[in-house]
Amino acid sequence: MGRIGDVGPGQYHAPVVRDDGWGADARFACVCAATLLGLLLVIDAGAGSLTWWRAALWAALAVLLLVVLTPPRVSAQAGRLVSRGVLCERSVRTDRLVSVRRSGGVAQRLILRDAEGGRVELDPRVLVANPPLWRVVDEDARACLAAGLLLCGGNSMRQLSERIDSETAQAVFRVSGLG
Repeated sequence: MGRIGDVGPGQYHAPVVRDDGWGADARFACVCAATLLGLLLVIDAGAGSLTWWRAALWAALAVLLLVVLTPPRVSAQAGRLVSRGVLCERSVRTDRLVSVRRSGGVAQRLILRDAEGGRVELDPRVLVANPPLWRVVDEDARACLAAGLLLCGGNSMRQLSERIDSETAQAVFRVSGLG
């Protein structure tokens, strides 16, 4: 499988839709990591116990925080959804979806699986905040549901669709001054 955007002979090149909020989230992760590093270095230097190995330890801790806080970059085009994290990349064929589940708990996740075994886990807020990204995923999921491929998750997609429609309508009302 090629990366998103790769086009083989005779294939239609569908436009790639990306998460618009990823840049701000990544900058926030960098600011948090840099702030932690700065504070640790200042406190350690103020205590008179800063050495090169302690500075390296604090830097490693800041890098670890950066890795944990940096969100995956989500992009989609007709037939494919890709989630690129700092350490790994996962993709799923949205035109071959067999399962869509929502995990509960504090940090809700949407888990998509395709017929080839691909699996992507993402925060549903990414789709809520990016209607063009949602449209690509929703169109393919509806086609899979109609074709009988999507065996589990039609209800999850319907609930997410209702949530996105509701939040989009609220945003339109707010912008127009009606809400």
